[in-house]
Amino acid sequence: MKKILLLLVFSCLLFSKSNFEQPYPTFDKPRKVVMQLYKSDLKTVNQTLNVIYNIQKEYPSESLQITVVAYGDGMRAIKKDYDKQTLLRITSLMEYEVEFIGCRNTMETLHWVDKDFIEGISFVQAGIVEVIEKKVSGYIGVVPF
Repeated sequence: MKKILLLLVFSCLLFSKSNFEQPYPTFDKPRKVVMQLYKSDLKTVNQTLNVIYNIQKEYPSESLQITVVAYGDGMRAIKKDYDKQTLLRITSLMEYEVEFIGCRNTMETLHWVDKDFIEGISFVQAGIVEVIEKKVSGYIGVVPF
């Protein structure tokens, strides 16, 4: 009976890992995902957040890095005056080490300053360039909508 149980547990572990391609994601070599947020309508923003939650459900947290780069109209979604429920979802994701990066070019064009945005956002000069550089450095680009 113990041998059957052990075989069953081993099989479950083997098959549960088979959903991932090799090399398997690990702490040292996590899956790295970058998402672009360039729209601010609630449906698109919340769909993006839903996709992040779905990704987090499948990968062990220590083997996953997610970065969201907001630029253009997407910058509105990380401003303090955006939809309160959505901002709560974003700050919750940030607590789970999802990184949100904003675009200073957009901020300069619209005369926004750092204090207009929720706490914990980091900024780069050009959001789209950050997406490109993340992809070059091994991040997988995901467009959830």
